[in-house]
This record gives sequence, structure tokens and C-alpha cells, in this order.
Amino acid sequence: MAPPQPTTSSTQKSVTEKQLLFKILIIGDVGTGKSSIVRRYVHNLFNQYYKATVGVDFAMKVLVWDMDTLLRLQIWDISGQDRFGNMTRVYYKDAHGALIVFDATRQATYDGALRWKADLDNKVCLANGKPVPTVLIANKCDIENKVTEDLLAEYCKKESFIGAFRASAKDNFGIEEGFKFLAGHIVATEKQGQYEIPLFQRDGNVRKLSSSMGTNGQRRIFESERTNCCP
Repeated sequence: MAPPQPTTSSTQKSVTEKQLLFKILIIGDVGTGKSSIVRRYVHNLFNQYYKATVGVDFAMKVLVWDMDTLLRLQIWDISGQDRFGNMTRVYYKDAHGALIVFDATRQATYDGALRWKADLDNKVCLANGKPVPTVLIANKCDIENKVTEDLLAEYCKKESFIGAFRASAKDNFGIEEGFKFLAGHIVATEKQGQYEIPLFQRDGNVRKLSSSMGTNGQRRIFESERTNCCP
């Protein structure tokens, strides 16, 4: 008798059983290394030559989150010059969370990061009126600087970031950790229904890619749609 052949357990689930699309913003002042962070995270590359982003650039990162879930992170790399324009409202639309970047060697860019956070918080929020999850990234920590873990913890507590990381796009540390930390909070927030809105309101936020992309299950809270969201 031939030996029994191995079979696939009926309890095993495909990693593509559930796919979720999340929009993540990368914002901060000019020259803080936002595009380098995206390039490192998505392509594991670093280019020392600086080229300013004009408007917004896009990238996609796919993560196997667990045996049931595949995450697609749609990353919006927004020009550092656009905070003073009218386009941020358009760029922020449908965002689930953000990495806010500053240059660890330039204190002024941390002040800029706070202004970016205030701009974001004023334009988009969750169903409970709280800000969308934001992570603070102190980039260029491969260069001598005064940004310590304790200082970042203080920044988080004072300014309501969900977390903060010392990072370097050049030396490749802190980047993946920051994205993963943010993604975890976004997944938890989605499970709590904090991206959901009544069906009579417009624009989806979290979409199961295997289902219709129509109006059912649309999720979004926006300043223009919820008067108690933002001042």
C-alpha cells in the first residue's frame, strides 16, 4: 500500500483571505528626508542626492499582517512646501494615519513638525473626534544630534503622538519599526470602527479589496462632514 500523501489542513487560511487598503501620509518640512524614508521602506534604497518633491509622490507597500490579513499601505509623500498651500486638504483626504518627520540635527524642523500635526488635526479626524494616529520620526540620526529616546517620549506625551522613533534613512534603522507601529495602531483603530461613518455621508476610508468599492461600508470622518470633528 502506498503511504498516505500529505494534505493541506482545512483549518489553514490563505494570507489573502482579507485585504485592507490604508492611506498613510508622510509629512514634514522641506529637507527632512521624507522621500528618502519612503524609498528606503518601499525599495530598500538610499540616494544621497537631494531632489525636492513637487506636490505629492505615491508608493505602495504590501505587508502580510497575519495569516488572515494582507495590508496594502498607500503612501503619500507630500511636499514640505505645501503646508502653506490649499492642497493639503485634498492630500489629507481619506488618510488613516501619518508619519511626521523632522531632521534630528535641526530643531526648527521639529517646530515645523508640530505645525504639520496641527494642520492635519484641524482637517481630518476619527469618528470619536480624536486625531488620526500619527508617529513622529526623528530622521538623520546617523549624524550627531541631541535627540534622545527620553526626549522623544516627552514629545509624544506633550504633543499626542502615538509613538516616536529615532531613525536614519541612510543607515536603515527606525524606518520599518515606525511604519509597523503606525500600521498596528491603524488596524486596531479600524477594528474599533473609528474610521466608520453613516452611509449617507460620502467617501470611503477602509475598503476590503475583495468587496465592492461602492458606497456600502464607506468609512471616513472629515472636517467638512462632521462639525464637531475639528474647530
